[in-house]
Amino acid sequence: MTTTETAKKISRERIAELRDREAAALDARTQRSREMYARAAEHLSGGVASSYQLRDPWPIYLEGGQGATVRDVDGNEYWDFHNGFGSMVQGHAHPAIGKAVAERYPNGTHFAAPTEDAIVVGDELARRWGLPKWRYTNSGSESTMDAIRIARAYTGRDTVMKIFGSYHGHHDTVMVSIGVEYDKIGDRENLASLAYGGGIPQATVDMTVAVPFNDAGAMERRIERLAQEGRLPACVIMEPAMMNLGVVLPEPGYLEAVREITHKHGIVLIFDEVKTGLCIAPGGATDKFGVTPDMVTLAKALGGGLPSGAIGGSEEIMRVVEDGTVYQVGTYNGNPLSMAAARASLLDVLTPDAYVRLDRLNERIVTGCQDIVDRYGLPGYAVGIGSKGCVTFSPEKVVDYETFKANQDADLSELAWLFNMNRGIFMTPGREEEWTLSVTHTDEAIDAYIACFEELARDLTA
Repeated sequence: MTTTETAKKISRERIAELRDREAAALDARTQRSREMYARAAEHLSGGVASSYQLRDPWPIYLEGGQGATVRDVDGNEYWDFHNGFGSMVQGHAHPAIGKAVAERYPNGTHFAAPTEDAIVVGDELARRWGLPKWRYTNSGSESTMDAIRIARAYTGRDTVMKIFGSYHGHHDTVMVSIGVEYDKIGDRENLASLAYGGGIPQATVDMTVAVPFNDAGAMERRIERLAQEGRLPACVIMEPAMMNLGVVLPEPGYLEAVREITHKHGIVLIFDEVKTGLCIAPGGATDKFGVTPDMVTLAKALGGGLPSGAIGGSEEIMRVVEDGTVYQVGTYNGNPLSMAAARASLLDVLTPDAYVRLDRLNERIVTGCQDIVDRYGLPGYAVGIGSKGCVTFSPEKVVDYETFKANQDADLSELAWLFNMNRGIFMTPGREEEWTLSVTHTDEAIDAYIACFEELARDLTA
């Protein structure tokens, strides 16, 4: 890993110069997106369907994608390393999934009644995650919202504990302590609960308590203080590997310690695997790290491009759903099209061989980027797991939100995004996101990414 002692000092003026050059080039080649943005802004708030699709001066509008590539409305073709915020690890328009959906469509697209595919998907998820009971939702936000409700009903408690800086969806309980300046959040041992945007009641914010990632001691000490206050948490909801600060992996022994702490205090441990899940191993982070939580939440890659989510849990905890204590409901839960897509994805696409391929490709891209970091003395390092990875532009290893805010170079990250977009690499905007490979990516795609990154390194250090 590059350290502050070995990394070159990159000129801020050079970064700004390159950023202006690349931004102008991207604007010039996306003029139809500019025109579409003006049209969209008339009736779509902000011109987009979700605030995470925003970009200044305009979003890049896409019109199609096949396999590992996408094209925008200007006709620009890209290798897709964005993959729908990590949803499309199967690749775009995968024929096995398309066939399953096409065969399902003439037999009806929605009944609000159970179908056989939902049974098959539940059986396969139970096999992969080692959790026996499952329910469906339509998004990651719904999955985490319902999982927290189930945990509260099971324990009879209200307080929720999460990791500071982690995103778990857009419902009020977890829109707390995400993207804020670190010097505003108080002592590390007693981090503040802060709303992420407007419209969230303070009473809800106060019921959610955040602790740092990769610090089991801080978690347990906060739990003990909450217990003394009569506020023992119902659950700890966490990503087993943080996926919205680039990629932050758990330190050795951390997840095992969290499992022990939550078990000791009778707290439900929820692994939010919406972004890890099917993207990093057949059974997600639960499989990869060998630590089984009480509950797991899935979405994104589950549906192969169709809206779908799931909640898995132990027999004991999910009993509050089966006995009617908790109404886990949703008109589109287990939608026939989504279940047909998920079944085909699980059984025919995301096979053990697919994960061997993803691991090989990701090892190539991580190794290639790290070699460039080392040769050019860049302040950063490459990290990856499964189909996920990134170059973290930080001279120090990022282990939690505090080290991310203290060290991550936002200007370099923005420049890297512009470089990628101008050279046919479609990436997620923002410095807090990572690449996602698909099973349709090739060595050619990996070579293109590495070549683009080396061009960036040469221009930065010229």
